[in-house]
Amino acid sequence: MRTVCKQNSCTGCMACVGKCKREAISIQDSFSAYNAVIDEGKCVNCGACERVCPNNHKVNLNEPIYWKEGWASDDVRMKASSGGAASAMMECFVDDGGYVAACLFRNGEFFFDITNKKDELIRFAGSKYVKSNPVGIYDKVVEKLKNGKKVLFIGLPCQVAAIKNYTITMPAGIGENLYTVDLICHGTPSPKILSLALREKGINIKQLRDIRFRNKTNFGLSSQNGDNGYKTITPMGVQDMYTYAFLTSLDYTENCYSCQYATLGRVSDVTIGDSWGSNQPDSEQGKGISLILCQTNKGMTLIQNSGMTLEKVDVEKAIEANHQLRHPSIAPETREVFFGNLGKGFYKAVSKCAPKVYYKQKLKENLIKLKIIRGGASPIEYKISFR
Repeated sequence: MRTVCKQNSCTGCMACVGKCKREAISIQDSFSAYNAVIDEGKCVNCGACERVCPNNHKVNLNEPIYWKEGWASDDVRMKASSGGAASAMMECFVDDGGYVAACLFRNGEFFFDITNKKDELIRFAGSKYVKSNPVGIYDKVVEKLKNGKKVLFIGLPCQVAAIKNYTITMPAGIGENLYTVDLICHGTPSPKILSLALREKGINIKQLRDIRFRNKTNFGLSSQNGDNGYKTITPMGVQDMYTYAFLTSLDYTENCYSCQYATLGRVSDVTIGDSWGSNQPDSEQGKGISLILCQTNKGMTLIQNSGMTLEKVDVEKAIEANHQLRHPSIAPETREVFFGNLGKGFYKAVSKCAPKVYYKQKLKENLIKLKIIRGGASPIEYKISFR
């Protein structure tokens, strides 16, 4: 099998798929790893796929020159997972005549789109604890840049590296209209794992209108049917196993554990994440606070024009609370056990890796359903709404 980059190291950025005019590349998802496989019958050995790959051609990294924590206005912040930094930048950028390219969920898939319509930006909001599909977005960004438009691209570090490789040959004046924001990334699992976990709960991801994985500092599973509000699928107070697997780095694809972009040097103009351990009052922390790092003057302009409340941040504490600014996530010893049992079912695989956690939460769930104990505020919450 001939692959674009080293076997099992593919990030899933899909830049090689978009760059190949012969349609000779397909992404193989084996649950535990991605591979960009080349069909040698179609390949003409032009090397375009290899040149655009962020594994083969690492983008220059720059350490932050400006550190802040902050939050957007309340109306923006309340709809965001954290402090609403991405949403504030997107709204400001569109108001200034630019386009935004980012990830959204639609028709059961996580993919990228581009827009200059303010009312569509809400689809980009919220954390997404799963690999997305950026196929097609790079060419759309290039088209806008060639037409003299400004574009704000928001994605994972590997996806930002991909768009920078994709546009590296563009004239300097045009390339300056590309603004990039990367997210502090733990790692990402295959979307097939999410589909499997939901299917075992009786949910077809293709039938969902929307899906959200967290609400501020809460993570867990709930659903909305029509306009009747959200209903929890895992009772409040019970830890959801999909998010448990994500937060313990159990189910990421192989490349994530050796990510070359999980470092203090960043690939983008702006890096955003959660400002864990903030010194702000609890009332502010409960609403969500974003950590904001700027690596370029363009990035500083984005932040300073966003209308956010910006405060000083303890840099050492911020780095300590976000290990991805120092090193990639570390694969737990039970990872092979998880993938070795995944064929028997998602929840079976988790139970084999963390039996005490799994059965404790299962018991708690049953006791809540029987009304023997009451469920409380869940430390882990993600939300689902049906079509």
